[in-house]
Amino acid sequence: MVVCGDGGLAHRLAAELRGVYGERVTLVVPPAGGAGAPSQTRAVPAGRASALFGRMSAVVARPQPGDRGAVADRLLEETDLDEDALTRAGVAQASALALVHQDDEVNIRAALAARRLNPRLRLVIRLYNRKLGQYLEQLLDQAAAVGAPGLDHDQVDASTTVLSDADTAAPSLAATAVAGTSKVIRADGLLLRAVERLPAGQGRTAGPQLCTLALLSAAPGDPAAAGGSGGAGPQLLPDEQSVGAATGRGTVVLEAVSYTGPALSPGRLAGRGAPLRQLFSRRLRWSLAGVLASVCGLAFASWLTAGGNPLHAAYLTLLDLFAIGDPAIGEPAGRQVIQLLSGLTGLLLLPVLIAAVLEGLGTFRTSAALRRPPRGLSGHVVLLGLGKIGSRVLTSLRELDIPVVCVESDPEARGIALARRLRVPIVIGDVATEGVLEAAKIERAHALLAVTSADITNLEAALYARTVQPELQVSMRLFDDEFASAVYRTLRAAHPRAVTRSRSVSTLAAPAFAGAMMGRQILGAMPVERTMLLFAAVDVAGHPLLEGLTVEEVFRPGAWRILALDLAAPGERRPDLTAPRPEAAGERRTELVWNLPPGYVLRSQDRVVLAATRQGLAELLARGPRARARAMP
Repeated sequence: MVVCGDGGLAHRLAAELRGVYGERVTLVVPPAGGAGAPSQTRAVPAGRASALFGRMSAVVARPQPGDRGAVADRLLEETDLDEDALTRAGVAQASALALVHQDDEVNIRAALAARRLNPRLRLVIRLYNRKLGQYLEQLLDQAAAVGAPGLDHDQVDASTTVLSDADTAAPSLAATAVAGTSKVIRADGLLLRAVERLPAGQGRTAGPQLCTLALLSAAPGDPAAAGGSGGAGPQLLPDEQSVGAATGRGTVVLEAVSYTGPALSPGRLAGRGAPLRQLFSRRLRWSLAGVLASVCGLAFASWLTAGGNPLHAAYLTLLDLFAIGDPAIGEPAGRQVIQLLSGLTGLLLLPVLIAAVLEGLGTFRTSAALRRPPRGLSGHVVLLGLGKIGSRVLTSLRELDIPVVCVESDPEARGIALARRLRVPIVIGDVATEGVLEAAKIERAHALLAVTSADITNLEAALYARTVQPELQVSMRLFDDEFASAVYRTLRAAHPRAVTRSRSVSTLAAPAFAGAMMGRQILGAMPVERTMLLFAAVDVAGHPLLEGLTVEEVFRPGAWRILALDLAAPGERRPDLTAPRPEAAGERRTELVWNLPPGYVLRSQDRVVLAATRQGLAELLARGPRARARAMP
């Protein structure tokens, strides 16, 4: 496989392919310090401290020539990523190519050249523009069909996948806010995570889970190790008998990431409706109440003075109040005094009414554009930043039905329109200004997600939020990996009981790009101690190890295990289960069925999601119909 890029994502991707999937990787990078070297410009606030921090981050983040070769089997330095450079990288013989340059034009040009060199090549392209990415996928797939007329796309995966670091990093960032971990697998709109659980006899009860992925290594002297149950290391994909026999060992289970905070109605979260307390300020409400009390008092005094019907007295008072009526000439002195007081009250009422109209119109205009955090909100996620990363994270959080309050300093940010459409409360203001995070109800929040483009802003928000709520769960987006690690260690030492995560976008996006490099059937990977479990979607049709067998017969302990069944018809299936669902947030329609009965017989039209070891997945793919088709002369 060939990886071409000019930033941290290229190195992370190469390391992921080589370390997790065991692939041979050629890494193509610009010359160090040359014209093609990546820019280290950072969007940070002005100021001496920010400028110094930006220069330090640039020095630390600049890759060193001695370090780059460790992540790949072969390293090439190319100034221009033209057809000759791709030929020297071995694209003509490669199975997959990743183009992850920060310049979209460079990636598009290289993709067109690579498709001419190798029509059977699987392409993974980094591109932020979704609409352009869809057109580019269609164009390159058509180019593959023209370049190789006899190519059977059902047997040979020569697909084109366009990804953006924002799209791929967003689910992991959302998972850190909910579950405290970024090691997740996305499948059909669900976020799945692997959780380590202590043995049930150590004060821990078993919770809900989809399946047991592994038995953890037994400690020296543990009865489980002495009993020969694999104490030397973890036991991957064990059967039920092994799980029941290993009573003294911890387990790794698969569970769905979900929101467990207090339930909030959609109307309350979105601030639907406009009650009086939201339309008018407290001072104006008290002014209106005072005027109404004065009118009632004057009407009562008029009735006592003039006598007669109380309704007639109130009517006369209102006429005097609005200067409509006859002057009280020849009337008793009490009646004349009341008329003067009524006129004075009418003068006082006029500015109050004008203020009420203006304030009401302003509230309605603000309500149509930006939602305010509702009173009593708690257990929510405060999302700082609505740029390209923040917008994707907001979509992922709302897909999980998690209450969110957004904080953004730029009223024209790209995510403001999205938040308005999703009816999410927004606080406009600089996080450095006192009271901004308090307006977002940070003291009652479950987590803070700081994903602005400025490391200083994210760090400042995290530190200030911890002073308000020391046990707040904090996740930060930081550009530099080493700086992110240093911040993580420091905050963990200062707040050991609170969950802290600091990640760079390249670190979070690399697993998704690596999965796309392996093919659309690969959903991702999860570490179990020093080993790795892979998750894949496999078609049953024509597979001798799957078709016509029951779920129990297919299960091979230590090799692979079926987790779910895709109910979608073959013609209606989405080729990539990790992609976001096309439905709007809150309209999830699950197509995967989990916890299949052991006696279910797999049919040719089925597609299954399974967990497998590296060797097990390699055997499954090698015995599949595509592998047999490639082996035929």
